[in-house]
Amino acid sequence: MATVVTLDNVEHHDLKVSADRGAVFGDNINQALVFPNEFRDAQREYPILFRKDKDGAFQSVVLLGFDRDENLFLKGKVWDARYMPAVQARGPFMIGVHRSTEGEEADVKVHVDLDNPAVNKESGYALFLPHGGQSPYLNHIINVLRTLHDGLSISKTFFGLMEEFDLIEPLTLEVKIDDTRQYTVPQVYSISEEKFRGLSHEALGRLHETGMLAYCYWVLGSLDNIRPLVDRKIRA
Repeated sequence: MATVVTLDNVEHHDLKVSADRGAVFGDNINQALVFPNEFRDAQREYPILFRKDKDGAFQSVVLLGFDRDENLFLKGKVWDARYMPAVQARGPFMIGVHRSTEGEEADVKVHVDLDNPAVNKESGYALFLPHGGQSPYLNHIINVLRTLHDGLSISKTFFGLMEEFDLIEPLTLEVKIDDTRQYTVPQVYSISEEKFRGLSHEALGRLHETGMLAYCYWVLGSLDNIRPLVDRKIRA
């Protein structure tokens, strides 16, 4: 069960959020959703792949492990990477969109799940300063939530152009760990390097003007992170 409420600086002045990571906080996953506005940071650590959601629409994910529920970036209670995907970094927080009577977005507020195991009153990051005001941690969370909020529209633009220019192709991802262990990551896609190199000047101009061109380079470059991920698996 979840008890989701609007965060209030009076009612929740003494709330804290644990800094720990782990399975109890939902981190035992081998893939995590990311948005294109995260690609610049994510490509330094993870392979970025594409998948289809339940409705058949493309979305981007980062590969964290090979076995079910395996996150090779978890080291005890620490996420061992320079960047954590925003969907995980947000922890017990989410965006609450309040709409006007006409149905338009009128206000966006931070909501918190009081039943999340990270939420307590004893230890962790404080949300509010002792004498009022938001803590640095809460400011960080607000930026994370803004990344998610903005990422939805950016993702729609990005994948719209990827499909318009027919750049997405299935990716055969077979990974050999040793003589007895080999993994095939199913139903994933990436950008076709051949088609990307063959884009017309007009198409490249469209991608550049919309800010999507750099995202393509980051996706392609991120595949070099498969080898370091295999190394993590061997060490584990």
